This record gives sequence, C-alpha cells and structure tokens, in this order.
Amino acid sequence: MAYLLYNFFLFGSGALLFFTSSWAICPERCECQHVQHILCANRGLRAVPKAPQVDHAKDVRVFGLAGNFIHNLSAFDFMRYGNLIRLNLQFNQIRNIHPKAFEKLSMLEELYLGNNLISTVQPGTLQSLKKLTILYSNNNDIKDFISEPFSHLNSLVKLRLDGNLIEFLKESVFKGLTNLMCLHLESNQLRHIDRNAFARLSKLQFLNLSDNKQTELRDIFMFSHLKSLTTLLIAGNQIRHIGNHVFQNLKKLAKISLSHNKISKLDNEALKGLARVKEFKIDRNELTGIPAGLLDPLERIEHLDFSDNHISRVDPGAFDHLSHLNILKLKNNRLMNLSGGIFATNGVLFHVELNGNNWICDCRMEKLKRWMTHAHSQGKLLTVFVRCLHPPVLAGKYLDYVSNSQLGNMSGHCESEHQPMESRGAVVESPALKEEREKREGEKHGDVGVQGDEGEQGLVTTLERKKKRKLVSSRPRPTAGKTGNGSLSDFSTTMATFLTGHNHSTFAWAPQEQFNLPLQDRAKHHDSRIEVITNACQFNHHSILNVSVEDVTSSTATVHWSTTPDVGLVHGKELLFRVLFDRFGHAFRFPRYVYTDGSDQAVTLQELRPDSTYITCVESVVGGALCQVAPRDHCTGFVTPLPSVTSEVNLQLVTVAALAANALLLLLVGGVWLGHVLKRRIRSRKSSTHAHVRHMYSTRHPFRSTVATTCVSSEFSGYQSGRQLAEEGDLIQFPGDRFFDNSHAQRDDDVIMLRYSD
Repeated sequence: MAYLLYNFFLFGSGALLFFTSSWAICPERCECQHVQHILCANRGLRAVPKAPQVDHAKDVRVFGLAGNFIHNLSAFDFMRYGNLIRLNLQFNQIRNIHPKAFEKLSMLEELYLGNNLISTVQPGTLQSLKKLTILYSNNNDIKDFISEPFSHLNSLVKLRLDGNLIEFLKESVFKGLTNLMCLHLESNQLRHIDRNAFARLSKLQFLNLSDNKQTELRDIFMFSHLKSLTTLLIAGNQIRHIGNHVFQNLKKLAKISLSHNKISKLDNEALKGLARVKEFKIDRNELTGIPAGLLDPLERIEHLDFSDNHISRVDPGAFDHLSHLNILKLKNNRLMNLSGGIFATNGVLFHVELNGNNWICDCRMEKLKRWMTHAHSQGKLLTVFVRCLHPPVLAGKYLDYVSNSQLGNMSGHCESEHQPMESRGAVVESPALKEEREKREGEKHGDVGVQGDEGEQGLVTTLERKKKRKLVSSRPRPTAGKTGNGSLSDFSTTMATFLTGHNHSTFAWAPQEQFNLPLQDRAKHHDSRIEVITNACQFNHHSILNVSVEDVTSSTATVHWSTTPDVGLVHGKELLFRVLFDRFGHAFRFPRYVYTDGSDQAVTLQELRPDSTYITCVESVVGGALCQVAPRDHCTGFVTPLPSVTSEVNLQLVTVAALAANALLLLLVGGVWLGHVLKRRIRSRKSSTHAHVRHMYSTRHPFRSTVATTCVSSEFSGYQSGRQLAEEGDLIQFPGDRFFDNSHAQRDDDVIMLRYSD
C-alpha cells in the first residue's frame, strides 16, 4: 500500500511540474500543447504576447501568430525566443518592422511575413538571420528595396516577393542569395530588370515573373547566369517581341511559359539554347504564323501550346524536328488548312487540339484526314476536333465524318501543295500556267492579250474577239434536242449560265455547230500557228474535239471525244485524259472523275442516278499535270431516263421465281435428310433387339454386322472393350451346345476359355 502511495505521489508531482512549466511559458490566449510550440493563431491579438519566464522561452522552437491584428513588430517582441526555428506572422496588419525585431533569432530557418501591409524593409532588419532558408514576404506593399535587404541571407533557398508593387530590380538586389533555388516575383509592377539582377543566382531553379509589366525580352544577358534554371514563367506581361539568343544559356530549362502576352514576333533564333525544354506555352498571344526552323531548337519538347493566337499559316516543316512531341495545341486560331504531312515525323504525338479555327474542308485537307484516320485506327491519337467552317454546305461538320468525295476543290485547284494525280485537285501552278491564266483573264476584261506563249500563238486583238463574240451571238439558239436516250431542253444556254456563274473565270459557251464540225475542219478552226504543246492547258484548248455522250441509260452513259492530228506534238510526255462528271446544279464541283489512257477516247460512266441531269467534261493530263483552268470548253450535258417499267416487272418476276425454286430445293433436301435420319434410327432399333446367341455365333452363318465395322455392340462391351471387328477371325468361337447347358460351372469354364484372335 505504501508502495502504491509512493508511485502516485511521484506521478502527481511530475504532472504538476509539467502543467506548471507549460503554464509558465504559455502566453495568455495561446495554446501550448507541446513544450516547444506556442500557437496563437486567430486569437484576436493586437501585439506579440510575451512569455512570463525567460528560461522556458528559450526552449520554444515554433511560434505561430497568423491571423491576428498585429500592427507593429518592436525590438523586444522576440528577444526571449532565441532558439526559434519557425515564426509565422502571416495575415496580420503589420506595417512597420523595427530593424532589431529579429536580432536575437539567429537560429531562425523559416520566416513568414506574407499578407500584411509592409511597404519597406529597413536596412539590417534581416542581417542576423544567417540560417534562414525560407522567407515569405508576398502580398504586401513593397515597392522598392532600400539598400540590399537580402545581402546576408546566404542560406536562403526560397524567397516569395509576389503580390507586391515592385517596379524595378536593381543590379545588387539579390547578390547575397548564392544558394537561392526558388524565386517568386509574379504579380508585381516590374517594368525594368537590370541585366545583372540575377547574376549571383547560379543555383536558381524556379523563377516566376508572370503578371508584370515587361514589354520585351531582348537582353541576352538577363538570364545568362541562370545555368541551373529548370522553370521560367513570364506569362501575363505585355511582351511584344522576343529577340535572338535571349534563352541561349538556359541549358537545363525544362518548362517555359510566355502565355497571355502580346507577342507578335519571335526572331528566327529566339528559342536557341532550349534543347532540354519539355513544355513550351506561348498561348494567348498575337502570333500570325509558325515558320520553318523556329521550333527546331526544341529537340526534347513534349508539350507545345500555341492556342488563342492569330495563326493563319503553319509551315509544312514546322514540326519536323520535334520527334518527342506528345501534346500540340493549336485551337482558337485562324487556320484554314494544314499540310497533310505536317505530322509525319511526330511518331509519339497523341493529343492534338485543332478546334476553333476557320477550316476550309477541301482537297487540301485530304491528307490530314487520312493521317487522323490512320492514327485513330492504331490507337495512337485522341479525338481531334476539326470542324468545317467552309464551304457552307459542310459548315458545322467534323472532318472525321466528311467523305473524301466531299472534300472537293470548290475553286478547281489546290494552291497550297503539289498533289498527285489521284488526289482531288491540281498541281502547283507553274510560271507557264500562271502566265497562261493571266493572259486569259486579260481577254476576259477586254484587253489586248496573248493566247499562249508569245511567238507561238500570236496576238489576238480586242477587235478580233468582238468579231468572234458577234459571230457566236448571231447564231440561232439551239432548240430542244436529245443526247442518246435522254432529253435536254435548251441545255446549251442553261449550261453556259451554270459554267459562268459557278467558276472564277468566265468563258463563252462554244456554239453547238462547232462541236458538229468534222475533225479536219475543227483543226482548221483552231489557231494553226501553235507549234509545240507543252502543258495541259494548251492541249485542252487546241486538241480536244467533239465531246459527246451516247448510249445513255438510267445508270450508265458513254462519253466520246476526239483529238486533232497534232497530238504527237506533246514532247514525249505521258498523255492521259480525265473525264469529270457531276449532277447539274450540285453543290460540289465534279466530286467524281475517271482517268483513261491517252489512246482511249471513250469511257463509260457508271452508277448514275436515273432521271437526273448530268454535266461531263474532258480534260488532258500532260506529264502528270492538270490545267489550273477548269475544262469548260469541252463539256456537254445529258439526262438519264427513268428505269423501264417492263424491266422492273421482269426483274421482280425473275426474283420471285428464283426464291420459289430455292424454297423447293430446300424442302427437297430437307425431306431427303429427314428420311435418311429416320431410316438410320429404325435400323439402330432393329439391331438393338436381342438375337439368339446361337444365331449370332453360328459357324454356318458367319456374323457380319455393321457393328463389326465400327465398334462392338452393347452385348460385347464386356469382352471386346470397343475393339473393332474387321475380320471373321476376330469373332469369338464358342461350341454351340454350351449355350443350352444350365450348369454354372460350365458357363464359368466357358468364360475362362474365351479366346481372342489378334
């Protein structure tokens, strides 16, 4: 009993001593659950509370005073807390800090002064904080630094000065922060940064300069000393221009953000030195294009964001060297088309954002669609939203759901890239074709022009053209006629209006009499001064004759044409013909065409619609190149008739008869099969009835059953175990009289004497 009382006394004494000591060091209105922690956050304090005893205050390591109404820090507030490691003064109303307020805090490692009203830091205020590693002074009213407030903070690793009013960074402001790794300067008013402001920050890894007032980045020495920098954020400024070699020495930079500026120009070598950058954001700027070679220094880029710019042009080779690119964002720009092979070298690209652009869904988008379809099929690409804006008939549709036939070229050619003959659209316009087109446009406006190359066709004056037009207008208008089996009423005038109204160049519809001229006369009708045919435009204009349509049915039609004797003047180039056809008045121009050999001058069009008006044109392909100008001179129209009612009835009768014959055949086969099954079942039942053993094993009547060819019946399973009986010698031989003896001993002996012949 005495022992228990002694222990109780010791425990009570210890508890009393603990509570006495805790009470002794714990300021009023604070909590001291741990001897080394004083927590006074959100207590409504207007001044820093003082500890009652000096000896116990030295043991305090953490002092929390956040969320109070403290206005000033005097020289005596923390004099007793010489061993503090963390001091939190955030979210107060501190305006003034005495220069000696932290004089005794030589062990302090973390100081939090953020979200106060501090406007300046007096010289020497932080001088004694030799071991300070983290300093928060964010969201204050600091506008300028007097002297060098951070000059003695050699151990500082993280510094937050964001959310202040700093306008200038002088050369020596950070000169003592040789170990600084993270610097926050965002949300200030920075207009000028001295080229040597970051000169001593050789270990800096994170720098945030976002939401300031910077207008340009041209000084190549500004970031030249930041050799350890991995993240650079300069978003939300007013930068308009980025000069060459600005980031050249940032060898370890992995992320850079230039978002939400006013950048309209990047110099050709502005990104040089960023070989290790994996994420580059330059969205919400005013860029108008991405030229070739600009992004080549980004050898390891994985995430590239050009969203919300004014980009209307991307060079086909802009992304050629970005083999590690995973994410590309080009949404909300002014793109109308993209080269089909623009992503050919980006083998690991899986996320592309192209929505919000002015996409024109024509033949220039075929290769892009093909690439998207191929990447989707292999599971390498997330959904890409390319929503057509033009032409109006495709407005609102996504490229994935537009067929290749719908990606027709509205203007008759694709100017953006050289496409092969099997793609929709012509090749790039050569200088000769361009000259030819310009001369024809000059004719259209009534000026003196040259038909073809100078010296080959000669000049055609305005008077001669007027005479030709007068000749055409003086001829009688063709009346309603027929082409093949289809009727065509006043089709020449209607077709001329169609061809004139739906194309960029205006051509007079050739008179019907001209198509009916013989081959020799038609050749004379053309300009005889042409000597050499060098391109498809010349061949179309001078050598294709007498386009006509014959053998028109409800679904087919045969197109015939002829050529002049000067076909051989095509200098050894491969000559083909292309026959285009489309329904008259259809929104798309010639979504269907057929190629034929140069020796063939007729082709049969298939899969036509009945009772429809069609237009068909013939053009040449010389050396794999088409003419940029649509072949309006060699077009004709035809109407497909309705399907014959008799043929429909006959087809229906034939179909019904075929179905009936098939049904009878199935019934016959089913009956034969059912009879065969029933016959087999009857036989199996007969064979399963027990026959007299004498008859089964009589030597005079050898046993030959169907069972012998397959497997032993149920009666012999105990003897033969499924063994096949292929020969008479395989049968069991028994004396016939033994089966009439009722002696069990004899039967047992018989069993013992069983003999198998192998």
